[in-house]
Amino acid sequence: MQQGKDPIREVCSAVCDGLNKIGNYSYAILPRSVAHTLADFKKAVLTELTGALQCEMEWIDNRVAAADKLREEWREKSGYYGSSTS
Repeated sequence: MQQGKDPIREVCSAVCDGLNKIGNYSYAILPRSVAHTLADFKKAVLTELTGALQCEMEWIDNRVAAADKLREEWREKSGYYGSSTS
């Protein structure tokens, strides 16, 4: 029994191939040194964004941990020993 082709996957593949070619052409039309300088610049920007996002995620984790600690302190002070997941 022959399996049918997945038309969604084929369309996605065609679109990705087209976008890859456009990306290749966009660098190919530039002089080699300019293309490499542009690529290095884009990678540097993405590296900085990654660092900023990592910092933001750590900040969120720290705020949630501090909130958990406060919640526990409040629970202990109130004498309430209900669910600690709320």
